[in-house]
Amino acid sequence: MYTAAPGAQVFGYVLILLAGVACVAGLLWAFRLGYQVRRREPAPPRPDEQPRMPPTGPVHEIREMREPDEVPRAADDSERLTPYQVGNVRSRRADDQRRPRWSPGSSGSFGGGGGGRT
Repeated sequence: MYTAAPGAQVFGYVLILLAGVACVAGLLWAFRLGYQVRRREPAPPRPDEQPRMPPTGPVHEIREMREPDEVPRAADDSERLTPYQVGNVRSRRADDQRRPRWSPGSSGSFGGGGGGRT
């Protein structure tokens, strides 16, 4: 009635079963590791620890026109400044606060292919 499976076929089934057990064991290990890492993290902030609006009200964006400060020059014309000697190029508030607009008749972009000023 029953026939025994050949040895190679049984070996294949056992190999698949062991691979499945290894995958499940790896998933369980990863879950446990993630759970331990999560327990070491600080708890989320409570409602009383949430950020509050300042007493002066909401902070708004300030839009202003800026212009760069002068770049330092070398003492001698044959000398050049290196980047660490120049430092950060700072900017200051511009005297003219009008926003620059596109000139009428210009293309609006560099190399835009428009006719430009005529």
